[in-house]
Amino acid sequence: MKQNNWFDPFHIQSQLSEEEIIIQKNVREFCEKELRPSVIEMNRKNQFNTDLYPKFGSLGVLGQTVKSHGGSGTSNLAYGLVAYEFEKIDSSYRSSISVQSSLVINPIYEFGSKDQKDKYLPDLISGKKIGCFGLTESEAGSDPASMKTTFKITKDGYILNGAKNWITNAPIADVFIIWALEENKDHKSIEGFILEKNLNGLKTSAIENKTSLRISPTGQIILNDVLVPKESRLKNTNGWKSVFSCLNKARFGISFGVLGAATECWMISKDYVENRIMFKKSLASNQLIQKKLSGMQIEINLGLASCLLSAKALDSGKNVINAISILKKNNCQKSLEIIRDARDMMGANGLLDEYHVMRHLVNLETVKTYEGTEDIHSLILGKNQTGISSF
Repeated sequence: MKQNNWFDPFHIQSQLSEEEIIIQKNVREFCEKELRPSVIEMNRKNQFNTDLYPKFGSLGVLGQTVKSHGGSGTSNLAYGLVAYEFEKIDSSYRSSISVQSSLVINPIYEFGSKDQKDKYLPDLISGKKIGCFGLTESEAGSDPASMKTTFKITKDGYILNGAKNWITNAPIADVFIIWALEENKDHKSIEGFILEKNLNGLKTSAIENKTSLRISPTGQIILNDVLVPKESRLKNTNGWKSVFSCLNKARFGISFGVLGAATECWMISKDYVENRIMFKKSLASNQLIQKKLSGMQIEINLGLASCLLSAKALDSGKNVINAISILKKNNCQKSLEIIRDARDMMGANGLLDEYHVMRHLVNLETVKTYEGTEDIHSLILGKNQTGISSF
Protein backbone atom coordinates (compact mmCIF):
# COMPACT_ATOMS: atom_id res chain seq x y z
CA MET A 1 0.00 0.00 0.00
CA LYS A 2 1.35 3.41 -0.94
CA GLN A 3 2.08 5.88 1.82
CA ASN A 4 -0.67 8.39 2.68
CA ASN A 5 1.30 11.52 1.95
CA TRP A 6 -1.14 13.98 3.54
CA PHE A 7 1.52 16.36 4.91
CA ASP A 8 3.41 16.77 1.63
CA PRO A 9 0.90 15.92 -1.13
CA PHE A 10 2.93 17.62 -3.90
CA HIS A 11 6.14 15.80 -2.88
CA ILE A 12 7.94 19.08 -2.30
CA GLN A 13 10.60 17.40 -0.17
CA SER A 14 11.58 15.20 -3.11
CA GLN A 15 12.37 18.37 -5.10
CA LEU A 16 15.05 19.45 -2.62
CA SER A 17 18.74 18.77 -3.09
CA GLU A 18 20.63 16.75 -0.51
CA GLU A 19 22.27 19.96 0.72
CA GLU A 20 18.89 21.72 1.09
CA ILE A 21 17.47 18.77 3.03
CA ILE A 22 20.45 18.80 5.42
CA ILE A 23 20.23 22.58 5.89
CA GLN A 24 16.52 22.41 6.70
CA LYS A 25 17.08 19.52 9.15
CA ASN A 26 19.96 21.28 10.92
CA VAL A 27 18.03 24.54 11.23
CA ARG A 28 14.93 22.73 12.51
CA GLU A 29 17.01 21.01 15.20
CA PHE A 30 18.68 24.31 16.15
CA CYS A 31 15.31 26.05 16.47
CA GLU A 32 13.89 23.26 18.61
CA LYS A 33 16.91 23.27 20.92
CA GLU A 34 17.85 26.96 21.12
CA LEU A 35 14.64 28.90 20.51
CA ARG A 36 11.50 26.93 21.34
CA PRO A 37 12.19 26.30 25.07
CA SER A 38 12.31 30.04 25.87
CA VAL A 39 10.00 31.55 23.24
CA ILE A 40 6.98 32.01 25.55
CA GLU A 41 9.06 33.65 28.28
CA MET A 42 10.90 35.92 25.84
CA ASN A 43 7.60 37.01 24.31
CA ARG A 44 6.10 37.74 27.74
CA LYS A 45 9.14 39.81 28.73
CA ASN A 46 9.50 41.55 25.36
CA GLN A 47 13.15 40.46 25.23
CA PHE A 48 15.63 39.39 22.57
CA ASN A 49 18.87 37.61 23.41
CA THR A 50 21.63 39.24 21.34
CA ASP A 51 23.91 36.28 22.11
CA LEU A 52 21.90 34.40 19.49
CA TYR A 53 23.54 36.26 16.63
CA PRO A 54 26.92 34.47 16.84
CA LYS A 55 24.96 31.22 16.99
CA PHE A 56 23.04 32.22 13.86
CA GLY A 57 26.41 32.94 12.26
CA SER A 58 27.83 29.56 13.25
CA LEU A 59 24.72 27.90 11.85
CA GLY A 60 25.40 29.63 8.53
CA VAL A 61 22.04 31.41 8.19
CA LEU A 62 23.29 35.03 8.04
CA GLY A 63 23.86 36.17 4.47
CA GLN A 64 23.68 32.52 3.55
CA THR A 65 23.38 33.06 -0.23
CA VAL A 66 26.59 35.14 -0.26
CA LYS A 67 29.50 33.21 -1.77
CA SER A 68 32.33 35.16 -0.12
CA HIS A 69 33.43 36.69 3.19
CA GLY A 70 32.29 33.63 5.14
CA GLY A 71 28.88 33.26 3.50
CA SER A 72 27.50 29.74 3.06
CA GLY A 73 26.74 30.28 -0.63
CA THR A 74 23.49 28.32 -0.51
CA SER A 75 20.59 28.42 -2.95
CA ASN A 76 17.74 30.87 -2.51
CA LEU A 77 15.51 27.85 -1.94
CA ALA A 78 17.62 26.92 1.08
CA TYR A 79 17.23 30.50 2.35
CA GLY A 80 13.46 30.15 2.05
CA LEU A 81 13.50 26.84 3.95
CA VAL A 82 15.51 28.47 6.74
CA ALA A 83 12.92 31.26 7.00
CA TYR A 84 10.16 28.61 7.09
CA GLU A 85 11.79 26.80 10.04
CA PHE A 86 12.58 29.97 12.02
CA GLU A 87 9.07 31.34 11.70
CA LYS A 88 7.63 28.09 13.03
CA ILE A 89 9.03 29.28 16.35
CA ASP A 90 8.29 33.00 16.07
CA SER A 91 8.19 35.67 13.37
CA SER A 92 10.60 37.75 15.45
CA TYR A 93 13.37 35.20 14.94
CA ARG A 94 12.76 34.99 11.21
CA SER A 95 12.84 38.81 11.12
CA SER A 96 16.21 38.79 12.89
CA ILE A 97 17.87 36.69 10.19
CA SER A 98 15.87 38.28 7.35
CA VAL A 99 16.91 41.85 8.19
CA GLN A 100 20.55 40.91 8.74
CA SER A 101 20.71 38.88 5.52
CA SER A 102 18.42 40.58 3.00
CA LEU A 103 18.51 44.19 4.14
CA VAL A 104 22.01 44.67 5.58
CA ILE A 105 24.42 42.07 4.20
CA ASN A 106 22.74 41.98 0.79
CA PRO A 107 23.01 45.73 -0.03
CA ILE A 108 26.63 45.82 1.12
CA TYR A 109 27.39 42.75 -1.00
CA GLU A 110 25.49 44.04 -4.06
CA PHE A 111 26.20 47.78 -3.92
CA GLY A 112 29.22 48.22 -1.69
CA SER A 113 32.85 48.76 -2.62
CA LYS A 114 35.49 46.09 -2.09
CA ASP A 115 36.71 47.91 1.01
CA GLN A 116 33.17 48.08 2.41
CA LYS A 117 32.62 44.39 1.79
CA ASP A 118 35.93 43.46 3.39
CA LYS A 119 35.26 45.70 6.39
CA TYR A 120 31.66 44.81 7.23
CA LEU A 121 30.64 41.46 5.71
CA PRO A 122 32.78 39.06 7.79
CA ASP A 123 31.49 40.41 11.12
CA LEU A 124 27.86 40.60 9.91
CA ILE A 125 27.90 37.09 8.41
CA SER A 126 29.51 35.63 11.54
CA GLY A 127 27.04 37.44 13.80
CA LYS A 128 29.74 39.39 15.62
CA LYS A 129 27.92 42.55 14.60
CA ILE A 130 24.22 43.25 14.21
CA GLY A 131 22.72 45.39 11.47
CA CYS A 132 19.53 47.27 10.70
CA PHE A 133 17.90 48.80 7.60
CA GLY A 134 16.75 52.41 7.91
CA LEU A 135 14.14 53.12 5.25
CA THR A 136 10.72 53.41 6.92
CA GLU A 137 9.59 56.73 8.40
CA SER A 138 6.49 57.69 10.39
CA GLU A 139 4.95 59.62 7.49
CA ALA A 140 6.38 57.50 4.67
CA GLY A 141 5.39 53.89 5.20
CA SER A 142 3.97 52.63 1.90
CA ASP A 143 5.31 55.75 0.15
CA PRO A 144 9.05 55.74 0.80
CA ALA A 145 9.64 58.40 -1.85
CA SER A 146 8.09 60.95 0.52
CA MET A 147 10.75 60.35 3.15
CA LYS A 148 12.11 63.37 4.99
CA THR A 149 15.60 62.03 5.74
CA THR A 150 18.17 63.93 3.68
CA PHE A 151 21.87 64.02 2.96
CA LYS A 152 24.02 67.02 2.05
CA ILE A 153 27.37 66.77 0.33
CA THR A 154 30.28 68.51 2.09
CA LYS A 155 34.02 68.59 1.54
CA ASP A 156 34.42 66.04 4.37
CA GLY A 157 31.71 63.65 3.24
CA TYR A 158 27.97 63.76 3.87
CA ILE A 159 25.72 65.22 6.57
CA LEU A 160 22.54 63.24 7.30
CA ASN A 161 19.41 64.53 9.01
CA GLY A 162 16.09 62.85 9.66
CA ALA A 163 14.34 60.09 11.57
CA LYS A 164 13.49 56.47 10.83
CA ASN A 165 10.75 54.55 12.62
CA TRP A 166 9.66 50.93 13.09
CA ILE A 167 13.20 49.72 12.40
CA THR A 168 13.96 46.11 13.35
CA ASN A 169 17.19 45.83 15.38
CA ALA A 170 17.62 49.62 15.70
CA PRO A 171 18.12 49.49 19.50
CA ILE A 172 20.80 46.77 19.27
CA ALA A 173 22.48 47.55 15.93
CA ASP A 174 26.18 48.06 15.36
CA VAL A 175 25.78 48.79 11.63
CA PHE A 176 23.05 50.96 10.08
CA ILE A 177 22.06 50.98 6.41
CA ILE A 178 20.43 54.40 6.01
CA TRP A 179 18.56 55.59 2.92
CA ALA A 180 18.26 59.33 2.32
CA LEU A 181 17.30 61.83 -0.38
CA GLU A 182 19.62 64.63 -1.50
CA GLU A 183 18.75 67.91 0.19
CA ASN A 184 17.29 70.84 -1.79
CA LYS A 185 17.13 69.03 -5.12
CA ASP A 186 14.15 69.04 -7.48
CA HIS A 187 15.06 65.57 -8.69
CA LYS A 188 15.71 63.86 -5.39
CA SER A 189 18.10 60.97 -5.92
CA ILE A 190 18.24 58.35 -3.18
CA GLU A 191 21.48 57.05 -1.76
CA GLY A 192 22.39 54.40 0.74
CA PHE A 193 24.94 54.90 3.52
CA ILE A 194 26.67 52.60 5.99
CA LEU A 195 26.76 54.12 9.47
CA GLU A 196 28.22 52.77 12.67
CA LYS A 197 26.86 53.18 16.17
CA ASN A 198 28.29 55.89 18.42
CA LEU A 199 28.55 58.41 15.58
CA ASN A 200 27.93 61.95 16.83
CA GLY A 201 24.27 62.85 16.28
CA LEU A 202 23.11 59.24 15.82
CA LYS A 203 20.65 58.07 18.47
CA THR A 204 18.24 55.16 18.78
CA SER A 205 15.29 54.42 21.00
CA ALA A 206 13.20 51.29 21.53
CA ILE A 207 9.45 50.97 20.92
CA GLU A 208 8.30 49.35 24.15
CA ASN A 209 4.51 49.03 23.88
CA LYS A 210 4.16 46.62 20.95
CA THR A 211 1.58 43.85 21.12
CA SER A 212 3.07 42.08 18.09
CA LEU A 213 6.61 40.82 17.34
CA ARG A 214 7.35 41.36 21.01
CA ILE A 215 10.61 39.43 20.89
CA SER A 216 11.96 41.54 18.04
CA PRO A 217 13.81 44.71 19.15
CA THR A 218 12.14 47.49 17.15
CA GLY A 219 12.95 51.17 17.41
CA GLN A 220 13.60 54.60 16.02
CA ILE A 221 16.76 56.11 14.54
CA ILE A 222 17.37 59.84 14.99
CA LEU A 223 19.93 61.52 12.72
CA ASN A 224 20.93 65.03 13.78
CA ASP A 225 23.71 66.50 11.61
CA VAL A 226 25.45 63.13 11.42
CA LEU A 227 28.72 63.53 9.52
CA VAL A 228 29.79 60.41 7.65
CA PRO A 229 32.91 60.07 5.50
CA LYS A 230 32.76 59.77 1.71
CA GLU A 231 33.63 56.09 1.87
CA SER A 232 30.40 55.38 3.79
CA ARG A 233 28.19 55.77 0.72
CA LEU A 234 27.13 52.60 -1.09
CA LYS A 235 28.81 53.62 -4.33
CA ASN A 236 27.08 51.16 -6.66
CA THR A 237 23.53 52.02 -5.65
CA ASN A 238 21.20 52.52 -8.63
CA GLY A 239 18.42 54.67 -7.16
CA TRP A 240 15.11 53.16 -6.10
CA LYS A 241 15.82 50.03 -8.11
CA SER A 242 18.45 49.08 -5.54
CA VAL A 243 16.15 49.78 -2.60
CA PHE A 244 13.38 47.60 -4.00
CA SER A 245 15.78 44.78 -4.86
CA CYS A 246 16.63 44.58 -1.14
CA LEU A 247 12.95 44.64 -0.19
CA ASN A 248 12.14 41.92 -2.71
CA LYS A 249 14.79 39.63 -1.26
CA ALA A 250 13.22 40.13 2.17
CA ARG A 251 9.71 39.57 0.77
CA PHE A 252 10.88 36.29 -0.73
CA GLY A 253 11.96 35.02 2.70
CA ILE A 254 8.76 36.28 4.32
CA SER A 255 6.67 34.34 1.80
CA PHE A 256 8.28 31.10 3.00
CA GLY A 257 8.34 32.18 6.63
CA VAL A 258 4.63 32.88 7.12
CA LEU A 259 3.88 29.37 5.87
CA GLY A 260 6.10 28.09 8.68
CA ALA A 261 3.90 29.91 11.20
CA ALA A 262 0.79 28.56 9.47
CA THR A 263 2.17 25.01 9.45
CA GLU A 264 2.99 25.22 13.15
CA CYS A 265 -0.56 26.33 13.99
CA TRP A 266 -2.04 23.68 11.69
CA MET A 267 -0.12 20.96 13.55
CA ILE A 268 -0.96 22.39 16.97
CA SER A 269 -4.69 22.57 16.21
CA LYS A 270 -4.68 19.15 14.52
CA ASP A 271 -3.16 17.56 17.61
CA TYR A 272 -5.60 19.46 19.84
CA VAL A 273 -8.78 18.37 18.06
CA GLU A 274 -7.59 14.78 17.78
CA ASN A 275 -7.14 14.58 21.56
CA ARG A 276 -10.04 16.79 22.69
CA ILE A 277 -13.07 14.70 23.64
CA MET A 278 -16.48 16.33 23.36
CA PHE A 279 -19.82 14.53 23.50
CA LYS A 280 -17.90 11.26 24.01
CA LYS A 281 -15.97 11.50 20.76
CA SER A 282 -12.90 13.19 19.34
CA LEU A 283 -13.44 16.77 18.23
CA ALA A 284 -11.60 15.79 15.04
CA SER A 285 -14.56 13.57 14.08
CA ASN A 286 -16.63 16.72 13.49
CA GLN A 287 -17.18 17.44 9.80
CA LEU A 288 -16.61 21.18 10.19
CA ILE A 289 -13.29 20.52 11.94
CA GLN A 290 -12.12 18.23 9.14
CA LYS A 291 -13.20 20.84 6.58
CA LYS A 292 -11.01 23.43 8.33
CA LEU A 293 -8.06 21.04 8.56
CA SER A 294 -8.32 20.28 4.85
CA GLY A 295 -8.43 24.01 4.11
CA MET A 296 -5.20 24.49 6.05
CA GLN A 297 -3.58 21.59 4.22
CA ILE A 298 -4.63 22.94 0.82
CA GLU A 299 -3.51 26.55 1.27
CA ILE A 300 -0.20 25.72 2.96
CA ASN A 301 0.79 23.23 0.29
CA LEU A 302 -0.32 25.44 -2.60
CA GLY A 303 1.73 28.23 -1.03
CA LEU A 304 4.79 26.02 -0.56
CA ALA A 305 4.55 24.66 -4.10
CA SER A 306 4.46 28.23 -5.43
CA CYS A 307 7.41 29.19 -3.24
CA LEU A 308 9.35 26.18 -4.55
CA LEU A 309 8.74 27.15 -8.19
CA SER A 310 9.66 30.78 -7.51
CA ALA A 311 12.83 29.83 -5.64
CA LYS A 312 13.99 27.56 -8.46
CA ALA A 313 13.24 30.32 -10.98
CA LEU A 314 15.21 32.81 -8.88
CA ASP A 315 18.13 30.40 -8.58
CA SER A 316 18.17 30.02 -12.37
CA GLY A 317 18.35 33.80 -12.83
CA LYS A 318 14.78 34.45 -13.91
CA ASN A 319 12.83 37.63 -13.06
CA VAL A 320 10.43 36.82 -10.20
CA ILE A 321 9.25 40.33 -9.28
CA ASN A 322 5.59 39.53 -9.99
CA ALA A 323 5.84 36.15 -8.30
CA ILE A 324 7.21 37.77 -5.14
CA SER A 325 4.30 40.23 -4.92
CA ILE A 326 1.84 37.37 -5.45
CA LEU A 327 3.52 35.28 -2.76
CA LYS A 328 3.88 38.10 -0.21
CA LYS A 329 0.20 39.07 -0.57
CA ASN A 330 -1.27 35.57 -0.83
CA ASN A 331 0.81 33.73 1.74
CA CYS A 332 0.41 36.38 4.44
CA GLN A 333 -3.32 36.56 3.82
CA LYS A 334 -3.86 32.79 3.75
CA SER A 335 -1.59 32.17 6.75
CA LEU A 336 -3.59 34.64 8.84
CA GLU A 337 -6.83 32.87 7.86
CA ILE A 338 -5.32 29.50 8.77
CA ILE A 339 -4.12 30.71 12.16
CA ARG A 340 -7.50 32.29 12.91
CA ASP A 341 -9.16 28.96 12.12
CA ALA A 342 -6.67 27.19 14.40
CA ARG A 343 -7.50 29.58 17.23
CA ASP A 344 -11.23 29.04 16.63
CA MET A 345 -10.89 25.25 16.66
CA MET A 346 -9.15 25.39 20.03
CA GLY A 347 -11.79 27.57 21.66
CA ALA A 348 -10.71 29.54 24.72
CA ASN A 349 -7.51 27.48 25.03
CA GLY A 350 -6.40 29.03 21.76
CA LEU A 351 -6.06 32.31 23.63
CA LEU A 352 -3.47 30.93 26.06
CA ASP A 353 0.13 31.73 25.20
CA GLU A 354 1.33 28.22 26.07
CA TYR A 355 -0.51 26.99 22.97
CA HIS A 356 1.50 29.45 20.79
CA VAL A 357 -1.30 30.11 18.28
CA MET A 358 -2.35 33.57 19.48
CA ARG A 359 1.27 34.76 19.43
CA HIS A 360 1.61 33.69 15.81
CA LEU A 361 -1.68 35.40 14.98
CA VAL A 362 -0.69 38.82 16.33
CA ASN A 363 2.80 38.48 14.85
CA LEU A 364 1.42 37.98 11.37
CA GLU A 365 -0.63 41.15 11.70
CA THR A 366 2.74 42.91 11.58
CA VAL A 367 4.27 40.68 8.93
CA LYS A 368 1.40 41.32 6.52
CA THR A 369 2.08 45.06 6.91
CA TYR A 370 5.84 45.36 6.56
CA GLU A 371 7.70 44.97 3.25
CA GLY A 372 4.53 46.01 1.42
CA THR A 373 0.94 45.60 2.59
CA GLU A 374 -1.35 43.26 0.66
CA ASP A 375 -3.06 46.30 -0.90
CA ILE A 376 0.26 47.74 -2.08
CA HIS A 377 1.20 44.40 -3.66
CA SER A 378 -2.18 44.35 -5.41
CA LEU A 379 -1.36 47.75 -6.88
CA ILE A 380 2.14 46.61 -7.91
CA LEU A 381 0.62 43.65 -9.73
CA GLY A 382 -2.04 45.86 -11.32
CA LYS A 383 0.61 48.32 -12.52
CA ASN A 384 2.71 45.52 -13.99
CA GLN A 385 -0.32 44.10 -15.81
CA THR A 386 -1.63 47.34 -17.27
CA GLY A 387 1.44 49.52 -17.43
CA ILE A 388 -0.57 52.17 -15.55
CA SER A 389 0.46 53.29 -12.07
CA SER A 390 -2.36 53.93 -9.60
CA PHE A 391 -0.03 55.30 -6.91
